[in-house]
Amino acid sequence: MFTGLVETTGVLRRRAGRPVARASIETTLSPLELGESISVNGVCLTVDRIVAGGFECDISGETLERTTLGELPLGAGVHLERSTPLGGRMGGHIVLGHVDAVGQVTAREPRGEAIRFEVTLPAALGRFVASKGSIAIDGVSLTLNDVGPAVTAGSSGATVAVAVMLVPHTVGRTLLGEMRAGARVNIEVDVLARYVARQLDFSGAGGGAGDVHAHVHADDDQRLLDKLRSGGWT
Repeated sequence: MFTGLVETTGVLRRRAGRPVARASIETTLSPLELGESISVNGVCLTVDRIVAGGFECDISGETLERTTLGELPLGAGVHLERSTPLGGRMGGHIVLGHVDAVGQVTAREPRGEAIRFEVTLPAALGRFVASKGSIAIDGVSLTLNDVGPAVTAGSSGATVAVAVMLVPHTVGRTLLGEMRAGARVNIEVDVLARYVARQLDFSGAGGGAGDVHAHVHADDDQRLLDKLRSGGWT
């Protein structure tokens, strides 16, 4: 488990092999332990070998296909965070390192020393995001300022636009401030929203568990928002 508070950045120095790729990450992050979990741009990976100036890890074929780790050019910077120890300070939100989808930065607007980002997500993730809720973008815990409706545009299919604000600290400590419109980013929705939605699916939102995979009812989104608000989300 992670919190979405980036400890430092590293550099992707090597990635070779298919369907499982061997990657080498250069970093000053230490001390590292063999077998520990580390978030690399929001993806939970296992430290398989510790080398001078960094570590090596394996990336599965599914991870290569479903995240940006399969397309990052060698030499690209990556966000790094070690797993949070039991009893450690929860500074961001619960981040599992299980990427849900790849989103795209569509707008970047400076606001003084801060930056407002707009990111599009696949519409299927729309029911898991809410204004003032949490989201992880490339492993960085951020607060959702705005969430738009699902729209369909061209061949990209239905998407949902969300907006986040990068405060000066985030701009200075992460690579997000360097990103421009068109950049692709790893997205992980809040695990709380995921489980609330799952519970609603099984709690009679339209006829029982048989409907879960066949149909998502239109009023599920409102039920999810009401549940989140009742739990303190505003």
